[in-house]
Amino acid sequence: IDPILWKETKENPIKLLKESQLLPEKLKDEEFIAKLKYIHSVFRFYMNRHSRYEDIYKKPIIFLSPEYGLHHTLLIYAGGLGFLAGDILKESSDLEFPMVGVGFMYPQGYVRQRLRVDGWQEDLEDSDVKEFMPARKVLNENGEWLKGYVYVGKERIYFGVWKVAVGRTPLYLLDTNVEENSPWNKEISSRLYVPDKVLRLKQQIVLGFGTLILLQKLGIDAGGFHINEDYPSFVLLAKLLNLLKGGKNWNEAVEEVRNMSLFTTHTPLLAAINTYPFHMIEEQFSYVKELYGVDVNKILELGTNPANPSEGFNSTIMSMRLSRYINAVSKKHRETARKMWSFLFKDEKSNPIDYVTNGVHFPTWVSLRFRKLYTKYLGENFIELQDVPDLWRLIDDIPDEELWRCHYENKLKLFNHIKERARERWADEKADPSILVAEGLFLDPDILTIGFARRMTAYKRPDLIFYDLERLKKIVTNPERPVQIIFAGKAHPADLEGKRIIQRIFNYARDPEFEGRIAFIEDYDELLAHYLVTGVDVWLNNPLPPLEACGTSGMKASMNGVIHFSILDGWWVEGYNGKNGWAFGDYKVEGDRNKADAEAIYNILENEIIPLYYERDREGLPRGWIKKMKEAIKSVTPNFCARRMFKDYINKFYDRILKQ
Repeated sequence: IDPILWKETKENPIKLLKESQLLPEKLKDEEFIAKLKYIHSVFRFYMNRHSRYEDIYKKPIIFLSPEYGLHHTLLIYAGGLGFLAGDILKESSDLEFPMVGVGFMYPQGYVRQRLRVDGWQEDLEDSDVKEFMPARKVLNENGEWLKGYVYVGKERIYFGVWKVAVGRTPLYLLDTNVEENSPWNKEISSRLYVPDKVLRLKQQIVLGFGTLILLQKLGIDAGGFHINEDYPSFVLLAKLLNLLKGGKNWNEAVEEVRNMSLFTTHTPLLAAINTYPFHMIEEQFSYVKELYGVDVNKILELGTNPANPSEGFNSTIMSMRLSRYINAVSKKHRETARKMWSFLFKDEKSNPIDYVTNGVHFPTWVSLRFRKLYTKYLGENFIELQDVPDLWRLIDDIPDEELWRCHYENKLKLFNHIKERARERWADEKADPSILVAEGLFLDPDILTIGFARRMTAYKRPDLIFYDLERLKKIVTNPERPVQIIFAGKAHPADLEGKRIIQRIFNYARDPEFEGRIAFIEDYDELLAHYLVTGVDVWLNNPLPPLEACGTSGMKASMNGVIHFSILDGWWVEGYNGKNGWAFGDYKVEGDRNKADAEAIYNILENEIIPLYYERDREGLPRGWIKKMKEAIKSVTPNFCARRMFKDYINKFYDRILKQ
């Protein structure tokens, strides 16, 4: 419609439609109208399909998550947890599986990141303009904004409801910024992951109890609940109290809630679990004796850690006690989670923690160029068969030169995007030139490029590759076989160590001795993620094991022919086959783990990755590298797509819950 405005609006289709001066002319263009009608017919066909799941399951699974990564125009996500939740909703739509998503509408989203000239992360607040977001207010029968309220303690907290149409799957977002609330209560759903415990508990209660009120107002009969991490876990307590109100006794109500609940645990870090002093929970639920005939101590017991009762009320422990089904997010993570929570169960046999390894929504994360290439060689309907490994053997039929050309074009697109970001910062604020250098102004598409993009926190070890500075300098500045590394990611506002790591990397990027071959791209978001996972050559991942629950960015990269280079943790333990990437870390370390892992990275770079990339034939093609790209695509795509993941959830959990 308007390619220039498309860039200026940061690829926001709603904003483009509202602001484009070219649209009236386009609507007179017969060729454009023909394309529009075709796209609309494809959309209608998708929306009107009927699947066997709709016949089998009459009630929906209610999926709850604190964040959803759906599109960069809807800033209600912080990172991987949100992208996973978004991909689950998208796949439920693709499979026509009955699911309803519930979360929060965060007008201030997550923090925006601005790096100062000294490399320190500034946390900027940026309120979303809701008229440019793909969400609509839900209206009641009188045409008014649908609202509800819950009690937080003895205080009524009101919320309005927004709806996002994730294809066929509805996502409802609760918004406490309504006129009925006091100014401080309007802030409850203002932003993600607030450090203040009082506000965080209010968020958990509003999301949990508000979900039940929402379902009642919409007439949705929940077949079961899938809780994505512990933030929404109070919906299980709300359901429990609702059953007590209906006449069940405590044990009957607990059993019924357990039978309809699945809890997915992500974090292997106890420090990241939500815990509250008991008096806070007691104050919030002091009314249960009067209304439900239950002593508040019953509720406190649900979240009490038997191994350490003094730690307070633990909402993850409550989630596990109220869920018959519990899953980790990779096979390796199941081992970690079973050990981590073993004190809750009598013995290893009674420990119910299973696993479903995460996957990513293939149609979202595959680049347009690769999608067209796959369509050409795998067939028009290949996406419907994306989880069939035999289909992907046809990747070998793609001529090397075509695959390499698509990859190189994606690389050019990434570098142009990075330079456009630098240009905008120069134009907007006349940024110090050293900032622009650090943000990738000197990147060269003909050089082997490594990408590292994720949440910047200590256990992810973002700066591990700088362990031996002199050795790294020799690697990146080699005149014949140079290497460049692109970093991106935000630190949580309260994570000072994460901010210090960013500052170190940013200042290395400004250091002339690295010759402009280190870059840190600020304000990592879903849009930049798309460019990075399709445009670099190698995707690096080196967390401190066993703290990587799964990780999904490497899956997205591999689907686009970007080769994964990772420590053996999370999903890579299942994904690595010896030919589809590089792995390290499968050794016992006595002493400095960082030193051992950094040396492994340097050795693999110097002896395997760099020689393979720069080894070219007479046509200028790196045949050995392309062979590895093909193996990555073939082995990762069918086994780590969201379709495989969602079918695992159906077969392991949803079917049992919905057929009880």
